[in-house]
Amino acid sequence: MAIPFFKEIKIGSYLVKQKLLGRKRYPLVLMLEPLFRCNLACAGCGKIDYPDAILNRRMSPQECWDAAEECGAPMVAIPGGEPLIHKEIGEIVRGLVARKKFVSLCTNAMLLEKKLDLFEPSPYLFFSVHLDGLRDHHDQSVCQTGVFDRAVSAIKAAKARGFTVNVNATIFDNYPAEEIAKFLDYTTELGVGVSISPGYAYERAPDQEHFLNRKKTKELFRGVFARGKGKKWNFMHSSLFLDFLAGNQNFHCEPWGMPARNIFGWQKPCYLLGEGYTKTFKELMDTTDWDSYGTGKYEKCANCMAHCGYEPTAANAAITNPLKAAWVAIRGIKTSGPMAPEIDLSKQRPAQYVFSSEVQKRLSELRADEAKEAEAKAAAKLAAQAATGKPAPEKATSAA
Repeated sequence: MAIPFFKEIKIGSYLVKQKLLGRKRYPLVLMLEPLFRCNLACAGCGKIDYPDAILNRRMSPQECWDAAEECGAPMVAIPGGEPLIHKEIGEIVRGLVARKKFVSLCTNAMLLEKKLDLFEPSPYLFFSVHLDGLRDHHDQSVCQTGVFDRAVSAIKAAKARGFTVNVNATIFDNYPAEEIAKFLDYTTELGVGVSISPGYAYERAPDQEHFLNRKKTKELFRGVFARGKGKKWNFMHSSLFLDFLAGNQNFHCEPWGMPARNIFGWQKPCYLLGEGYTKTFKELMDTTDWDSYGTGKYEKCANCMAHCGYEPTAANAAITNPLKAAWVAIRGIKTSGPMAPEIDLSKQRPAQYVFSSEVQKRLSELRADEAKEAEAKAAAKLAAQAATGKPAPEKATSAA
């Protein structure tokens, strides 16, 4: 369960500082989505179902840097969409690294070998390559053959150039524990760390049949971890988060730990749920009704055990109770016996399906902004022509 020591110390120091300052809610990782466009269309993804007018939008490098400064989290994860499609992704990453932010650039690796020259190896930069399993399973997951081989080739090329590379895997319920174990064995052979998380049931994902519920998640991960006894799988997670996946910790979600900033603004309440947006990080923290979200509180959160909600909880638990964290790390993940009590769902509020209306609202705002920009450019052009004494072009008139 190795996390690079340099990174672990800096993030640990940040967490201790927040505790000493008495802060109840604070960010750990900024989820930065500079675009939604992707070059794949995975069946379990709910992140790319937007009109072209939205898919063609990009956050500028300055907007990305400002978001990192405004948020203040020590780490920035750049998912998407596919970040390597962004023409200024090299500049964005260089600016974040210069600000001493740990950057996890999440990519399907289709373009990684071609784009490696945009980046320089740094202890602050990590490529996180999306692999959902071995060849057949991964290619089925991303709905395209040959992707696994291209991703592995890119991983090897990046490692040969001195970059740190991890893989991230999303787990669905059609994936047997023994096959996941074989995949984790392969990552050890490949020499990469692994981030692993159960898939979240995006309401507009094309495949709605294979999302795990919490009971199945815990049973599946117990089966996986039982097959890893004595092996050197390199998980990029805290021991308490892995123990949570195996049903041994009764954690509640802390969505503010991984706030999301994208082309719409700051997403309420979390990276997985888009139920409103704010213009500033402070507004996100101050106006989101955090107590109305989470398992047991909201129907959409009922089955979620994803890392972006529960890894911050596990990190805070490790700081609050270091002996517990140390004991789990020494003992290993418990894979038998009673599980921690499940959260009661009887009082959760019903789901509100507001995604489509939010998209239409943002689309209208984007078009209004574009119209204002066009008017401003036209006015500036006319002013420049007036200043130089050149006559303004006559408006074309239609024939009578």
